[in-house]
Amino acid sequence: MIRFKFVRSGKSTIGFECSGHAGFAQAGQDIVCAAVSSAAYLAANTITDSFNVKAKAQVDDGYMLFELLEESAQAQKMLDGLEAHIRSLAQDYPRSIKVIYGGNTNA
Repeated sequence: MIRFKFVRSGKSTIGFECSGHAGFAQAGQDIVCAAVSSAAYLAANTITDSFNVKAKAQVDDGYMLFELLEESAQAQKMLDGLEAHIRSLAQDYPRSIKVIYGGNTNA
């Protein structure tokens, strides 16, 4: 199961931590893992490369950590969009994705 944690500070989402594998299909064939990974990378890369917002990121097999290091309205909107997308995927694949909310990352 993918555990997707949105990190909050007050009402704002300041990052996310994603870990695990969906287990929907064999590795390399898992559309749920691909959808979640693609969405997470799109959000992180858009925030850092297109919006030029400073953030810390860590990636390993089946794990991604992303946390804003500065405030940005654009980044916040991107994270809000990511949250809506991941929540929708979790509704469609409840045995593969669990959405969690918290106040800080484990890193």
